[in-house]
Amino acid sequence: MHATELMYPLTTISEIGRHESKDVRLEGWLYNLRESGKLLFPIFRDGSGVIQGVVAKNAVRPEVFETIKNLTQESSVKIEGRVRADKRAPGGYELDVSGVEVLHRVAESDPFPISLKEHGVDFLMEHRHLWVRSPRQAAILRVRAQIIKAARDFFDERGFTLTDPPILTPAACEGTTTLFPVDYFDEQAYLTQSGQLYIEATAMSLGKVYSFGPTFRAEKSKTRRHLTEFWMVEPELAFATLDDIMNLAEGLIAFIVARCLEHRRADLTTIGRDLSALEQITPPFPRITYDQAVKMLEDGHARGVLETKFVWGGDLGSPDETYLSTQFTKPVMIHRYPAQVKAFYMEPDPVRSELALCVDMLAPEGYGEIIGGSQRVASYELLQQRIKEHGLPEEAFKWYLDLRKYGSVPHGGFGMGIERVVGWICGLEHVRETIPFPRTLHRLYP
Repeated sequence: MHATELMYPLTTISEIGRHESKDVRLEGWLYNLRESGKLLFPIFRDGSGVIQGVVAKNAVRPEVFETIKNLTQESSVKIEGRVRADKRAPGGYELDVSGVEVLHRVAESDPFPISLKEHGVDFLMEHRHLWVRSPRQAAILRVRAQIIKAARDFFDERGFTLTDPPILTPAACEGTTTLFPVDYFDEQAYLTQSGQLYIEATAMSLGKVYSFGPTFRAEKSKTRRHLTEFWMVEPELAFATLDDIMNLAEGLIAFIVARCLEHRRADLTTIGRDLSALEQITPPFPRITYDQAVKMLEDGHARGVLETKFVWGGDLGSPDETYLSTQFTKPVMIHRYPAQVKAFYMEPDPVRSELALCVDMLAPEGYGEIIGGSQRVASYELLQQRIKEHGLPEEAFKWYLDLRKYGSVPHGGFGMGIERVVGWICGLEHVRETIPFPRTLHRLYP
């Protein structure tokens, strides 16, 4: 069939409900095909969703029936037909197909490598460029896009200005052992770990700012929560305290979850997410101190739930975060960690100087940290001292120290890892499914 023969208005599968009992045209790919006597049941996808078509042999021209019958998985097509409501169908609608145009037919001699049968993780990751076509993976990526849009909307609607920090930096932000070095002409540069230091500078110009971009950590970690390249949303506020930062983080997460439930409910259902768990994510969120968290971990060890006894003064590891986050149905904010396990730029607690005015937000259901933030050191002398204590090159931080020389104010912010939030909201076992092309310790292809 020639393209000129397909004359019905073009729509998408996600918008198909607006055209009930009308003839429409779709452009997409064949996902699956089932045959039952004189009926064909092709399933098409178009990037916005999937829909089942029905092709009755006695209702279409013979060439249309034969063309669809001989389609191969992932062949690209234009199809037309009448939209029919069907409560049994995914999405509530089916398409009574009347016409088809094949744009590209996948050869039977070289079929699409990802069939509907089970495949191992290594195989799927080697074919990630094709795996993303599956309905579940596509749904995850649409939820990811919604999370990113919601985060941007949240800050844009509250007077924050987007400012873009550099990806190439001269020094570490959070420690020198997890940097990717890059040759920068005659100098040594690094891929950024965080845009925070730079948006502290723009916050002193604009008051309320945020950045959104890729960050890199050269941690040799194989856990299900770690990527070497990931995306972060980082707000920064001038004239802000730790309480202001916690209130902002709470509002952001509640806003993102609500937007996902509003706009991506069908995708979350496709993924298999328990929506009732997400529907509980409304303010206020529980807040506990590091001391209280340690007490909970000690109790867990005493009851035999945790194998290793946690010792006050250490940072929380993944097992600790997992345990703590399973004790709550909402994200929990743990604040005031020992300064010795936190970054050099965190303001000390004026009541207990051994503690930092910082906060980590742990997602419930065992998903662990999704946000980390703090009030920043406002004193030039103290920041200079901290830089020396951490063995960092003061010359590389001269500009950062300048922020405390010229009109320093209390300020703070946090970083929210997009992939961690996607993993939690979608209910995924591993962070590798949260980004189109994950970069892990042993994964640089495709």
